[in-house]
Amino acid sequence: MEAKSSQSDYEQVREDLRKLSEDLSKLTKTVTEGQKSNISSLRDEIRRESREAFDQVKHRGDEAINRARDAGSKAIHDTESKIEERPFLSIMIMFLAGLLVGRLLDR
Repeated sequence: MEAKSSQSDYEQVREDLRKLSEDLSKLTKTVTEGQKSNISSLRDEIRRESREAFDQVKHRGDEAINRARDAGSKAIHDTESKIEERPFLSIMIMFLAGLLVGRLLDR
């Protein structure tokens, strides 16, 4: 009878170890899936933040280009109005500047 009891205990321990092995396998699978989910959500968050940073840089670049374009247009307009106000003086200044550049290049 004791041999039967030992055999029964052995079978019970064996069954418990099988269940423990199954539970461990399920736990490992669940943790792995959770980590994959975390990595996926982290990757999505990095993409979103990268897109936002790129959009901000692009927006700032567009603003800088527009400011430079406006400043250039204003400078051209100011120069044109100065030339219109004093055409003879403008011609003389350009003539003298041309002479000066010519002399410097001759040397």
